[in-house]
Amino acid sequence: MLAFAALCAAASVSSAAPAAPRPRARDLGIPFEGVPGKFNAITDVEGVLVGQTTLISGEGKLKVGEGPVRTGVTAILPRGPSSIERFCFAGWFAENGNGEMTGTTWVEESGFLEGPVMITNTHSVGVVRDAVIAWRVKHGPADSTGAWWSLPVVAETWDGWLNDINGFHVKPEHVFQALDSARSGPVEEGNVGGGTGMICNGYKGGIGTASRKLSQKDGGYTLGVLVQCNYGTRANLRIAGIPVGAEIYGEDPYAFVPSDIQERGSIIVVVATDAPLLPHQLKRIARRVALGLGRAGSTAGNGSGDIFIAFSTANPDASTSTPLARLQMVANDSLDPLFAATVQATEEAVDNALVAAEDMTGIDDHHVSALNHAKLREVLAKHNRLLH
Repeated sequence: MLAFAALCAAASVSSAAPAAPRPRARDLGIPFEGVPGKFNAITDVEGVLVGQTTLISGEGKLKVGEGPVRTGVTAILPRGPSSIERFCFAGWFAENGNGEMTGTTWVEESGFLEGPVMITNTHSVGVVRDAVIAWRVKHGPADSTGAWWSLPVVAETWDGWLNDINGFHVKPEHVFQALDSARSGPVEEGNVGGGTGMICNGYKGGIGTASRKLSQKDGGYTLGVLVQCNYGTRANLRIAGIPVGAEIYGEDPYAFVPSDIQERGSIIVVVATDAPLLPHQLKRIARRVALGLGRAGSTAGNGSGDIFIAFSTANPDASTSTPLARLQMVANDSLDPLFAATVQATEEAVDNALVAAEDMTGIDDHHVSALNHAKLREVLAKHNRLLH
């Protein structure tokens, strides 16, 4: 709690390189399928950068417009600084649509992601969207289409149990900080960025990431996943195939809510790969995210916004203004390893978010406990599901 109190003193900016790394799921001995990349993060896909702005201030009784504040912004830049000039093929999918991801009608129509993917809280989508346009105008070339016309991709999950969500604390400068601080390397997880005030399966949730490196036989491609998880019920939580949520006692932040409507949170998932995939193939990748979430226990309840987007950094000249673009694509019969990588990395990214998150107290002293590492290991050991 001392560390948390110190964080409450002021809003902070955190980039993809963490100052004090938190444990990750593999550190606890949780077994996973597949081979991760160097950082086991979405940034293992060359060119992909992540930046985050974390806003934590105030405590006690809610005063709308003043706080307490527990929110932020996460930015994913597909091609680094050139993301606003060289577009990526992309596809998106809504497993359950009680949520928002702006700009996806144009992604569906054009097949391109034309800039960064941003994630924040539900009531800050508008300001983040407008700030991305302003950032593109400032950083794009004078003759760039993006300086005149832009449909940013901005997604959300609801943090109103811990955060003064109607206080509109996310400002344009926080969006600029997330974008300008984006970098490669390790990605900070848990109570950071857009995931600062999120709850997952009755425990503290937030940002998580993971990656998979395919064998040379399967193309040698890299695929990375980043999640902002704010969904699910404790009873449904599964880790390493074990229903750990049913075996680990803890104060349920939503205990007063009837069980039949508890599954009303949301999760945003971003998938990146360097495999040369076309938009229809990337939509197929995005659909496989749902299978990874199913492994973790998601049922995609009626009130949950489960929205996913996948993009490829291959085919860098696909958005050329010349009459003919020459492209490469993975043959459909060779997609299965990428499908498997998506499922595996999604499951691990959720677990990483849960393991990295820390206890948090927000508005009106609403308290959410993090998943207890020792108890988790105890349950998994009982079921012979620990590596060490």
